Amino acid sequence: MAAGLFDSPAPADLLVHDTVADDSYRAVSGVTVAAAALALLSPLAFIDWWLAVVPLFGIVLGGVALRDIALRPAEVTGRGFSLAAIAVSALTFVGGLGYQTFVYATELPPGFERLNYAMLQPLPGDPAATVPDSAMAMSGRNVLLKGYMYPGKQQQGITQFLLVRDQGDCCFGGNPKITDRVLVTLSDTKGIAFSARMRKIAGRFVVRPTGTAVLDGGVLYHLEDASMR
Repeated sequence: MAAGLFDSPAPADLLVHDTVADDSYRAVSGVTVAAAALALLSPLAFIDWWLAVVPLFGIVLGGVALRDIALRPAEVTGRGFSLAAIAVSALTFVGGLGYQTFVYATELPPGFERLNYAMLQPLPGDPAATVPDSAMAMSGRNVLLKGYMYPGKQQQGITQFLLVRDQGDCCFGGNPKITDRVLVTLSDTKGIAFSARMRKIAGRFVVRPTGTAVLDGGVLYHLEDASMR
């Protein structure tokens, strides 16, 4: 009895072709995709020190992807992409750290010292408004301080503003501690525009309790005759 149209066996060469096609298919390793994504984001290392973790993780994931491909060669592929991700991440990691080192070494004006907010905090157990010895020792000196502008009504031509410790205080309606506030008075009478980005301010640091209309409680610390870096 002749086989019907739908009972006909598939040609042998077609079966062989399908089997080969199925056997030759390999998916790109998911870890490779993740490593490539981090490689694309790795230039973030040029923005700040801590962002160097992005290319660092890209290097690590690239290595994990190569190991995964080596263990499962019949199932996953992407060795070339993994090597490229490692190369890009390594270059941006080294370049980003090099750039940040250069900026750190050149941002301090001659005759100035570095000041940070940790030096302005009272010792554990002291009242919140206590000025520590580390802050008193810097009073009257030319310093460089990094922080964020506390927003006010004025957006342009700002010549005096509060510099606060972090973005939580400056950008999300926080009420910074009095020891996290520094009143900056710029030497340039043209002023500057408000920015939510981190600012580097060079000026003469002075400890002088003063009231201010910007925040209740006033300020303890000032940066006078200041300029942007």
